[in-house]
Amino acid sequence: MRMVPISLSRPGMKLAKKIFSDDGIVLLAEGVELTSTLIRRLGECGISFLYVQDARTEGLVVPELISEETQRRTMQTIRAAFKDIVDQPHRNKNGTYPYVGRKMRETMHMILDDLGRNEDAMIMLMNLHTVDHYLYRHSLNVCVYTTLLGMSYGYSHEQLVTLGLGALLHDVGKTQISMNVLLKPGSLSDSEFEEMKRHAERGFYLLKDEPNIPLLSAHCAYQHHERIDGSGYPRGIKGDEIHEYAKWIGIVDSYDAMTSQRMYRKAMLPHQAVEALYSGSGTLYDTLMLRAFRDKVAIYPIGLTVKLNTGQSAIVCDINSTCAHRPVIRVITDEEGVELKVPFDMDLSKHLSVLISKIELGSEQSNPMPA
Repeated sequence: MRMVPISLSRPGMKLAKKIFSDDGIVLLAEGVELTSTLIRRLGECGISFLYVQDARTEGLVVPELISEETQRRTMQTIRAAFKDIVDQPHRNKNGTYPYVGRKMRETMHMILDDLGRNEDAMIMLMNLHTVDHYLYRHSLNVCVYTTLLGMSYGYSHEQLVTLGLGALLHDVGKTQISMNVLLKPGSLSDSEFEEMKRHAERGFYLLKDEPNIPLLSAHCAYQHHERIDGSGYPRGIKGDEIHEYAKWIGIVDSYDAMTSQRMYRKAMLPHQAVEALYSGSGTLYDTLMLRAFRDKVAIYPIGLTVKLNTGQSAIVCDINSTCAHRPVIRVITDEEGVELKVPFDMDLSKHLSVLISKIELGSEQSNPMPA
């Protein structure tokens, strides 16, 4: 399979990877032939790129961090829980939703079971979904990515549950924000931004007394927009005043927001988002945490077309978990740009003189992140 931007998708191409609704329902299956109408509708639904079949990358598989079933059930649980929280009359006399905490904890154990089968997995772009309900998809992505980081950092099972629940529910306060503000396609006014910033505090108060939700998970919702130089919100705390769980979530929250298609801007590729995060190293984000995060991110997604310093073009076909910026590639052209009759694979971790010089997405190109 090969990764192509929606702008370069053409009728007649066949999907190599399923596309899901935000309920986890398959909208388009593998093998579906694209039409101009389908391509237009997918673009309108916020799909920024597709995986399509390509003879040169036959047999190439993009692994999933968690199973389709876990994704589907988690998305349904998040949707139901967030809607129950919005539905104020369903609160009990203590003002809590005890079933929300129980269901979320069950969901967290499912995610941990899936991730535990491959603890060496890298943070990579998740399944293709429409963005009708960005909040639900974002909550799942941040949870999965943060939990993977916590596993590589050596947290215990119970610590991972607490961290994962904090990540899964970090944006629950947005259920209390006006939909006009939450879904506004353009820039927020000063007053709208002030309202949006209140979601962190509101999330904390929604969660702090919730049965089955650790108080520390509630503090993750409270602190995930705080920054180590004190420039964050809602309290402007800094440095060690911010819990390390919230620091991890703050990094991942920013990364997923950058790599997700939004109504008002295009999604960044992983290497672009990591580079943007590094611009805040030591001021917004902890430098050592950023390094640990960078080392766990699949900088170049499988299926991505790249240009080499040799002049050759290639497609990323595997990730080196110990050297993420030097993936295994399939070379498809010679130095003059002529397509090879027989493409061949090259492990860049073993060919140190060969470098990725550009990311090729048709007319759009970007420079890779420095090693």
